Amino acid sequence: MKIEKEDLDQTACTVHHLAIRDTMELLSGKWKLRIVGSLSFGKKRFMGLKANIDGIAAKMLSKELQELELNGLITRTVLNTKPTTVEYELTAYGHSLKPVIDVIADWGTQHRKKIIDEMKL
Repeated sequence: MKIEKEDLDQTACTVHHLAIRDTMELLSGKWKLRIVGSLSFGKKRFMGLKANIDGIAAKMLSKELQELELNGLITRTVLNTKPTTVEYELTAYGHSLKPVIDVIADWGTQHRKKIIDEMKL
């Protein structure tokens, strides 16, 4: 059986789209990339994250952190303090998203500049 180039292209396209879908499902929503981006600068406590991510409610932050932990992107460490303190940090797997976040941030900076420049016209 001869495999046509078009069939290979279609297979590659399907695999590519599946990978994008899986990534978007993992990082979907308004908060997860911002949480990962914040933690890419180092470990943070819950309230530090909440203060760093403008507009997120404590309940939503807690939910998103649980999902990120479940997917192996962050670790949660309970410190032996009074009152109990919890720190979050990226796992090595979570750090693998840093280049992606950097590219998104660069694109966002360029996009913001473009929009502002167009508004000045």
